[in-house]
Order: sequence, then C-alpha cells, then structure tokens
Amino acid sequence: MRAPASSLTVVGREPDLAALRDEFRVASEGEPRAVVIGGEAGIGKTRLLEEFLVQQEAQATILLGRCVDLGDDGAPYAPFAAVLRRLIQVVGLERILQAAGSGAGVLPALLPELADESAVPPRTGAERLYELVTDLLETVSAERPVILAIEDLQWADRSTLELLRFLVRMSERGRLLIVLTYRSDEVPRGHILRSWLPELERTRRVTRWELARLGREQVAELVEQLLGRMPDEGSLERVTELSEGVPFFVEELVGIDGLRSGDDLPETLRELVLTRFERLSDPAQRLLRVLAAGGVCVPHELLAAVYEGTPDELDAAAREALAANLLRADSTEYAFRHTLVREAVHADLLPGERSRFHARYAEALEADPQRSAVQLSAHWLAAHDVRRAFVASVEAMDEAKRSYAYSTAAAMGDRMLELWDRVPDAEELAGRDRVAVIAITASALRNAGNNERALALVEVALADSDDLPPARRARLLRDKGQYLANLNRPGFADLLEEALALVPPGTAPAGDPLRPHLLTELAAQRMLAGTFDTAIPTAREAIEEAAAAPPPLRSVAHNILASSLVASGRIREGFDEFETADALSQGDASATLRYAVNASDALNSVGRYAEAVLLAESGVARARERGVERTSGIWLAANTAEPLIALGEFDRAEDLLRIALGLDDRTGLCAALQRARLWVWHGEPERADALLRRLRTPLRTLSELEQQTRLMVARVVGETAIALGDHERAWAETRGIGALPFRPMPGYDLPVLAAASRALAELAERGASLDVVGEAARLEAVLGTLREWPTAAAWGPLVAAELATARAAVSDAPDRADRVSAP
Repeated sequence: MRAPASSLTVVGREPDLAALRDEFRVASEGEPRAVVIGGEAGIGKTRLLEEFLVQQEAQATILLGRCVDLGDDGAPYAPFAAVLRRLIQVVGLERILQAAGSGAGVLPALLPELADESAVPPRTGAERLYELVTDLLETVSAERPVILAIEDLQWADRSTLELLRFLVRMSERGRLLIVLTYRSDEVPRGHILRSWLPELERTRRVTRWELARLGREQVAELVEQLLGRMPDEGSLERVTELSEGVPFFVEELVGIDGLRSGDDLPETLRELVLTRFERLSDPAQRLLRVLAAGGVCVPHELLAAVYEGTPDELDAAAREALAANLLRADSTEYAFRHTLVREAVHADLLPGERSRFHARYAEALEADPQRSAVQLSAHWLAAHDVRRAFVASVEAMDEAKRSYAYSTAAAMGDRMLELWDRVPDAEELAGRDRVAVIAITASALRNAGNNERALALVEVALADSDDLPPARRARLLRDKGQYLANLNRPGFADLLEEALALVPPGTAPAGDPLRPHLLTELAAQRMLAGTFDTAIPTAREAIEEAAAAPPPLRSVAHNILASSLVASGRIREGFDEFETADALSQGDASATLRYAVNASDALNSVGRYAEAVLLAESGVARARERGVERTSGIWLAANTAEPLIALGEFDRAEDLLRIALGLDDRTGLCAALQRARLWVWHGEPERADALLRRLRTPLRTLSELEQQTRLMVARVVGETAIALGDHERAWAETRGIGALPFRPMPGYDLPVLAAASRALAELAERGASLDVVGEAARLEAVLGTLREWPTAAAWGPLVAAELATARAAVSDAPDRADRVSAP
C-alpha cells in the first residue's frame, strides 16, 4: 500500500504559517498587504499556501490563480481570468457589473465571454483595466476580506506582472491580502523577476521571504507522518541524503515500496520523479504525455479533444493517474500534482510525439471560438508548422493589443518578424508590410515600458523607410521622439521638426490630423523646455491647422497655448485659453484630465491656491467617474498637494501624495519632491534629504529636459539643505537662478530666489569667502524682473529682508506675508 501524497500537517513551516496569519490580520483591519514567498522547486510553497488558505476560508473570500510555464506564449492575464471567474461564482455576475460601473466595458479584456454583457464600450489603455481589477477587489473586500493568491510567478506574462504591481502599490481601501509564490531556481540572470521583485519591495506593505530546506529532524518528522511509523536508520539516512531536505522529494521517496528495505531507490532526481509515472499502465502514461504538452493544467474539454481514445478510456486513465498521486482534477480541468512531474514527463517525450501532440492542441484550439490565439501560435510553432504559426501570431498580436497586454503583443510581433522570411506570402497574411509590423511592435514595447528596445526597433524601421510615403516616415520620426522622451533623453523636438518638414501644409490627405498632432507635440516640448516665445506661435499654428480635427486634439493645443501664455506673464489671456480648452475637452477623459492638470498648476503658480485645489479636486472626481483615479488621476493628486502645502493643509497633502509615490515616472518624482517639502515642514529634513539623494539621478536627468522640474528640484533641495544647516549646499543648488538659459517662470523662480537669498544671508553672517555684495546685487536684479508676478507681493519682501540691511524691509516682510497670495 502506497503512502499518502503529502503529510496531514505542514512540517517545518509553522513560523511561515504564523507570519501569513499575522499579515492576514493586518489586512483584515483595512491595511492592504502583500506577501511574496520564494523557494526552489519542491520546497513546499504550494503546500504551505494550501494549508494557509484552508485555515482562512471560513473568514475570507479565497481567489486563486496560477501561472503556467508558457511565458509570453500563455494567454495574457491568465491567472486573473481564473480569479475573475471565481469572483463571479462567489458574488454573481450582476454584482460584478454593478461594482465595475462605467468600466464594465473592459471586462472582456480578461474574460472574452463577457463581451455581450455590457453595452459600455471598452476604454483604451491598460490603466483602465488595472484600476478596474483594483476597484473590484476593494469593493468585494469591504463585505468580506479577500485573499488573492497567485502561484508560480516565474512563469507570469509581463502583463500579469504589471497588473500585480499596480494592485500592490495602488490598493488603498480594501481588506486585501495578496500572496505570491515563485520558484527562485527558475529566475536566472536577466529574468524579469530579478528587477520586478526588488521594485515591488520598495512598497512598505510588501513582505518577502524564501522557504528553506528541511533539517534532518524535520525530514524524520515528515517521513514518520507519511509512513505512520519511523523507518530504519539506514532508510532515513538515504531519504535525507537523496532529498537534500526538499519536501517533495521526501514524499516521492517515501512513496516507493523499496523504502521498506532500503533497496531500489533511484540514483537521480529525474528517475525519482518518473518512478510513479513508469508504474502506470500504457493508457495512463499516454494521457500524461498528452497533458504534459498542454502545460501544467489543461481544461477537460481541450484534453478530451486532443486525447486519442474514447471518453471512457480517458476517464479510466485519469483515475489511474489520480490514484497514483500524479494528477489532480476539479470540475473544469486536469493538472499535474506538481510541476516537477510535468517537466520530467515533458522532457521524456520523443520529438515526433511533441510535434504530433502540439499539432493536436492547435487543431483543437482552432475549433474553439473562445481560444487564446497566443497559445494557438505557440502550439503551431512547437508543431513546426511555420505558416500557421505566423497566421496565429498575427491574430495573437491583435488580440493582445485589445486586451492591453502590450508585452505579449510585442512578443507576437517579434515572432512574426522572426518567421517573416520563412513565409513567402507574409505581407499578404499579415495585412501589412514588414516596416508596419516593426512599428507596431515598437509601439507595443513602449506601452509595455520597454522604451530602450522600442527605440532600437524604430531605428530599424527608419532605416528601411526610404521608399515609404513621407507621412509614414514622419510618424516613425514622431514615434522615435516619444521613445526618447520616455527615456528622458533629448531630441524629441528636433525629430518633430524633421517630421513636419516631410509633410508641409496642404500635403496631408484630407481629414488626416498628422500635422496638427505634430505641431501640438512640438509646442508641448517647447513649453516644457521653457522656450515660450517659440511654444506660443507653434501652439497657435497647431490650433489653426486643427480646425477640422476632433475637439480633444484642439483642446490639447489650446491647453498648451494657455500654459505657455500664463508662464510668460500673459496671465489673463492664458486663462481665457484654458476656458476654451475645457469646453473642447468635454467627453474625452484624456483631454479633460490634461486640462485639469495644467490649469490647476497655472492657478497655483499665480498664487490662487484655493482655486487650484478646487479645480484639481474636481478633476480627481472626474477621474474617479471614468475609472482612472489611480492612473491618470495621480497627476491631479500630485498637483493638488502643492497648493495644499501653500495653504498649510499638510495632512490633506500627505494623503494625496501617498498613492502617487508608488509610481516610477515623472508623476512619482514630482510627488516625491512634494513629500520632501512636507518632511521639511514637519521638522524631518533628514528624511527629506535621504529621499532626494536616492532620487538624485532620475531628478537630474529630468531637470535637464524640463525647466519647471529644474526649478522645483532647486527649491526643494535648497530648502532641505537650509533646514539641515548646510548653507553651502543650499547656495550651490540655488545661486544659478538668474543664469538659466531660458525665459523666466516667475511662479517657480521666486521660491528658489528666496532660498538662494536665505543661504546667502547665512553665509554672509558666517563670514564666507564670497562676494556677498555682488551676489546680493545680482539676486536683487533677478527679483526686479519678477516684481509684476502676482506672488511677488509675498515673496519679494522675504527676498529683500534677507538681502537688505535696512530694518524697514525686515519689518515689512511679516505684513506682506499676511496677503491672500502668500503661501
């Protein structure tokens, strides 16, 4: 009689179970938590997770998803598709649609079968999908705590990892515990988890640990539980030696009858894993071979379509494999009891068997209208049918784009390009030429966050674009510029000018918005660089050429013109343009949010802090209605924090910044700067300084491209250094305020000027060896150029009080600081 597949209790993992229970208790109290558990194959991650979930199922909603070992060839978001199906079982489809609200239209990105359940059209962008999943889990967890468990993260597609990262960082209101497991021996150098895991750990709500191997005493305890008795010392030593403390191998060794006498134990781990398999009948072995070609788990209907035999023969073979503890089954699918078993069986397949089995899977999938084209492509490729693999890859790329699974779309584009020269009619089958495939793949890579490779690919496309129409080459140049901008590298404006030269006015086809789009992008780049004298006419030209374009594009052009006018001192004219931008943005989420971001920033810069807060908060409300509060809406949250700080409402500002700090892009950097200011005001300049030093490189890179960011960094670093008493550093950071090679931005210049004046006054008092009189005169001259700006009435006397020796200026400063525009 065989020993059971696993012990009744988890041996050696009591501290891990206790830690998981502690994390669940915290999450149940309303603080979302995440646990990442690593360990080598067979170490007991699944067993530990199962035990924990069984203990908590009476008090939590359990949602379990698994990644399969197909990498980017797996269906995008596969674990979340299983999670959502389970969620529908638990709370009902009607409840899910109600909780999804306006975002119900993106549900088919996870579950294609829901395409007809909502009349709401899907919104573009992965951000909407990510926010939808987060909202759903938070809503469900309000009624009952939720444990979301995802196994085998080392096989997750990139889209799944991006969704998980968003969920871990951005979940704020739920009673949610996320438990992730991965095989540490399957994460070699270059694997995405190598960078993903440390990045995730920067979020303080994440705890991570690895399971260790069992010691000799723990192996003995496990063997005794499995056998019901303690074996002889020789057998125990042999099990300990062969298993090396890995629980799965202990269980397999105990399952061998020869353990009773110490004979016939396998010499290698592969032989050990295959021992049970080789004792099965031929039909059961054949079933497991077919199953191994399909992955760790295969739906029953798909396996039945692939298996060569009657349904009764399949059931008999499955029962035998279940009895041998090699297979698990539920109401929908079959799965290997352990991935190591699947890997060993798959490695044992003959080349002809692999090709034949994969071809059967592909044929079965083609007959399924709900199939995953990504998996279809993988099976045809494994079956060495290049032409059909290419056709499936075309479908898979389009399918992945519709699901916002951009990394998978890029992988399918790469596959098309690899197969291109092996398929004679590739262009006809793809419905596009090779350059177009390269451009689409590069765009998908950009959306997946891989701008380096997107840039390399678009360079290849440009090298092959000499014979293309000018408009197509212009779009490639624009794309290259966007990838450079995303990498915080210069050159975008030059590429836009080159693209515009290719499509002079009147040469674009009727209705093609290419030129106004290029002009709008160029105006935005000039605005960010602080060259408003060129940004303003460029924006006006964009508005003129966009007369027949859709309102959202016209709104953005007016928006950029408005920001440039305000920053250059034409304040009333600028806010009139903002009103036009607002009117044109209605009905378009992106244009509406862009208006709210820029207009609130402009209000803040002229000292209208309360109005800035009201506008930004209304924009956050709109973002919430559209389901992008935690994505596009983060810009507004960061923008709202700055006027709140000026109004002295530090706690509200802190709450708004908390989520934004989880982002790694420009928004996250700007939020970090505001967080540092808050810490200085709270009397914690050391914390502020540590944060600024950690972000020194990305802040410096961004400052080289954007004048506004450069001024923000100078202000915050200067104020932090002053609070620390390091006036030399504060002076070095802020003294160049009058020497910037751009036009002034008074709303941002004045606070930097105040910090510079303060640092100079301190250095002068300490007798520093510098030309205090000359430097003071220079800063006073800078102040003279800014006196017409609305907030100069508050900042000017503060600067003068630091620089002047006259007591009148000092006494005037407190009175001026009581003005409405004073922060």
